[in-house]
Amino acid sequence: MVELERLKQELKRVNAEYAGIRDIVAEQRAEFGRRINEKKMAILAKIAEAEKAALDAEVQAIDITAFTAPNEPVPEVYTQDNGSSHPLTTEIDRVCEIYQMMGFDVVESRQLDDEYHMFDSLNFAKGHPARDGYDTFRTEEGLIPPAHTSTMQHRVLKKYKDKLARGENIAVVVPGRVHRNEDVDATHEHTFYQCEGVYVSKDCNMGQMLGILREFFEKYYEQKLEIRTQPGYFPFTEPSLEFMIEKPRSLGGKKGDFLEMLGCGMIHPNVLKMAGIDPNEYHGFAWGGGMDRLVMLRYGLKDVRYFESGKLNFLREF
Repeated sequence: MVELERLKQELKRVNAEYAGIRDIVAEQRAEFGRRINEKKMAILAKIAEAEKAALDAEVQAIDITAFTAPNEPVPEVYTQDNGSSHPLTTEIDRVCEIYQMMGFDVVESRQLDDEYHMFDSLNFAKGHPARDGYDTFRTEEGLIPPAHTSTMQHRVLKKYKDKLARGENIAVVVPGRVHRNEDVDATHEHTFYQCEGVYVSKDCNMGQMLGILREFFEKYYEQKLEIRTQPGYFPFTEPSLEFMIEKPRSLGGKKGDFLEMLGCGMIHPNVLKMAGIDPNEYHGFAWGGGMDRLVMLRYGLKDVRYFESGKLNFLREF
């Protein structure tokens, strides 16, 4: 176990080292990303070996009679009538309702996707080190459990682009489950939820995007909120921003306390072109953020792992 923890710490250091790519000159970024990825793959292989060795060492013969006894009371059983919606399902429905009231359609994300929709259609160049930055899982067939709901952007743009020809706008939100190869702890999960927003029209601008996002968060947290932005980087938006809101009063927020909630920006012209939309005639903006953290903040939850735990005591609270 000591060796396993050491390897995990080494992996965290390599991930932190990758963040330094912003400081590398453009001509050297691909080589830098390749070297970091090789180091990362080697560490992940060692971690897998260490985890298997630890699991093998813990395997013991199990006496099944220890779990049964004559006249033992029947354990508590829950029928379908006792069930309820999972808190994430309830809150995702609420999020969608708010956006629907603002005129957005809702399209559900996918459970499996491909390289093209995950990266190529979103302006990730071949060999771009950011492809490695998403810590994606892959199946033996080469499919990808989506690492972000942005995999749906290309499909949404193509599906709804006929609306533009009719003088209408594209306005869609995409909730969905995403997966990343994360070290699980109180604030990180390998399985979580995101919500993507896509808007395209002839004259949309960043001011409209910030207005929509502010309206959403004020409706969701049921109070007036100040907002802030700071520069960010995403291959599929330009310019890109990180969007923050004033910490809600329900969480003990005070004036001047801000929380980063999502990434956003104007849709990159290359993304519009790949969907058959002329970027000289139409403009768009998009955003994407985690749903689990949104719900955690609303209810003051401290551990994201509760959502996937199946703990009945936790679910009963909702």
